[in-house]
Parts: sequence; structure tokens; C-alpha cells
Amino acid sequence: MKKVFPILILILSQVVHSQSHTVLDSHKKFPISYATISFGNGNGLFADAEGVFKFSKKRYPDIDSLFISALGFNELAISTKNLPVKIKLTHKVAELQEVILKAENLGKYKTRKKNSILHNDYFKCWLPTVESEIAVFFSRNSEKTTKIKSISIPVKMETSKKSSGKKQSFSTLFKMQFYKNVNGYPGKRLPNEDIIFIITNKDKPNFELDISEYKVFIPKEGIFVSIQVLGYADKDGKLQHTKKYHEVETRKGIVKVSTTFRPLLPFTNKIEENLTFTRRVFFKNRSWQRFDKKYSEGNNLIKINHMNYGMGLKTLVYEK
Repeated sequence: MKKVFPILILILSQVVHSQSHTVLDSHKKFPISYATISFGNGNGLFADAEGVFKFSKKRYPDIDSLFISALGFNELAISTKNLPVKIKLTHKVAELQEVILKAENLGKYKTRKKNSILHNDYFKCWLPTVESEIAVFFSRNSEKTTKIKSISIPVKMETSKKSSGKKQSFSTLFKMQFYKNVNGYPGKRLPNEDIIFIITNKDKPNFELDISEYKVFIPKEGIFVSIQVLGYADKDGKLQHTKKYHEVETRKGIVKVSTTFRPLLPFTNKIEENLTFTRRVFFKNRSWQRFDKKYSEGNNLIKINHMNYGMGLKTLVYEK
């Protein structure tokens, strides 16, 4: 009996450590995929496709509140003490999603392309973290209806230190979103669904994502296309429930450092305008900042004038 008791304690501690919680639509009771779970201190994590995330006081001992949000729902602030297994979000009545109606067949079209810009220099790349969202502006160079066919996402693959010439293994889950252009800055999110995709070490450096089925049309003012890391994916393509930051002990105390994910994103100095913006998604205001010297003079990419992410675009311009 004496041996059984410690085993029970160990099992219970593991259950608490791996406690799963599900974010649900309070009305339809459906899971809310990839909801944002902010800790209120600039850190956080995401729910997976089934609305599930893992949290425990053992894993995050200094977090006493969570701020849970998703597009079209009211943000919920909730204590981590006795955190319920099912967490329900209510709809934003005043911000019902717009409905974009477009005919399936718009007739003849011409294909236009803006090439992505790639390079293979590790020191001129952005190291993606789950806290950062990167948005790139694209203008609409026609008065005619223009639909996005595909997005070219330049990435840098790295070789493994253990095996020369062999690419470092990874499988990373990304989310793509679209925003209005408001005076040159990303504004309100356009009413298109999230596009979830995976990039692995087996993909090409010029990763092309076909989004034609999502019917994304460029407004006359142009559009911002954003990408954001959700985390690493398992062998089945599902989001892994891993800690998104680690603690580093310094002279000033413990500092939380966000985990960086592969692949790296090559930034470029071959674009004259500053078309790239970034923001930290776990901060409450989530304000966008243009990636230039006003953003940070100490940033290594900005110091060498690599202030744009060279994302590419293929569009269909309809004749009517």
C-alpha cells in the first residue's frame, strides 16, 4: 500500500500537468479552431483545430489569468484557478462577418504575377515566433476585378549540424489572414476564413500556396496578406501542444524568451518602399508597426536595410 500511494500521486500530477481545455462557441457548441490564448504579459499560445489547448499551473506557475479571443467573438478574461474544461465564447453581435458574394464564373481573365524575392543568407532572415504576425502590402494594379490565385512564400531551409548537406527536419503550421489597407497600414480583417497550411523541410524555398478556392479578391485600395506561426505540427499535421517560450536566467532575473520556429523567412533590401508590417499578437492592443527604423534602430535586419519580406503574388484579372 505504501508503494501504491506515491504512484497515485505521480499519475495525478501528470494528469494535472497535461490538462486539456476546449474553446467552444457558446451558441452552437462547436469548437473554435486556433483561438488565441494570451497570458496578458506578451506571451501565449493557440488552441488547435479542435479548439483544444493545454494549460496547467505547473507548466505556467506565474500566470493567474487567460485572455481568450477569436475572430467574431468577444474576448474572455478568465482566472486560471479552477479553469473549466470547456470555455465558451459569445458572438460579437455588432460585428457579424460581412458576406462577400462573387459569381463562380467571372469569365475570361489574364494571369499576372509578382515574383517573390529569395536568398540563402541566414543572417538576413527573420526568425519566426508564435508572438509575431507579419503582413505585406499588395496594390491592385487594375480597375478590373482581381482575384488572388496563389501566394509565394520565400523560406530558407537549413542543413542539419549532424549531417552535412541534409536539411534540418521540421513541420510548421502557419495561419494566413487578410486585412484592409487603411492609410497605408493594415486595418480591419477582411471577412475571409483563416487559411491554415504547413511548410516542411521537404518543400521548395519558394513555397507556393494555392488559395484560389478561398475566393480572395483584392479591394481597389490594395490588400495586406499576413502569415503567422501557430507552432510545430505532428506527423498527422495537428498542432503540437508545446510550450511557446522558455525562461532564461539573467542578472536582472528570469526573462521569458519566445521559441523560434523553422523555416526562417528571408528579408530583402531590393524593395524601395516599406511594405512590411509586424505586430505581437499576444499583446492586448495588437497594434501594427511598419518594419523600419522607427520600429527599432537596433534590429539587425533594419541595420542592413533588409526591411521587407519578399512575398510574391499570382492574380487573375478578369476582363469584365
